[in-house]
Amino acid sequence: MSAQNSAVNFSELVNKNKQTLARLQDSPRLLLRRRDGEDLVLTTASRAEQDQTVVSAATRMLMAIARRDPGGVSLLLDILPEAFPWVRFLPEADLHAFAVELVDTMRAADSVTNGAAVAQLLVAWQHTAEVYSDPELLAALTRDHGSDYGPAPDPRSVA
Repeated sequence: MSAQNSAVNFSELVNKNKQTLARLQDSPRLLLRRRDGEDLVLTTASRAEQDQTVVSAATRMLMAIARRDPGGVSLLLDILPEAFPWVRFLPEADLHAFAVELVDTMRAADSVTNGAAVAQLLVAWQHTAEVYSDPELLAALTRDHGSDYGPAPDPRSVA
């Protein structure tokens, strides 16, 4: 949570709703801490719309860079290590695949105004980079174990 945000217990919203909501005048978001569940973030509709506008604009700019002549993809590949230092562990082919998948997923997520798929993609690729960064783990995961146990059964058909 950034310094611009306020945090309160969820019970404050319930018990002192006017005073708690008034805090949104001074802070773009209000973190509502909960004992029995995931914390929540409260913001105004206009601020949420502004956030979506910024994300959408950034997505369109990234797409424009990537879709330009071959220099665009090259530029994107050059800036990815600054934004995501862990990409340095990815082999070149995987770095290219990550860049393409990132742009495509950002575009699709922007079209439905839900960034969950982008967040999932970033976590998955970061885990891939973590595997490449550890030679022992990479060897263990890429070693031929000699046996193919055949196709896995559909879990829905197992009683």
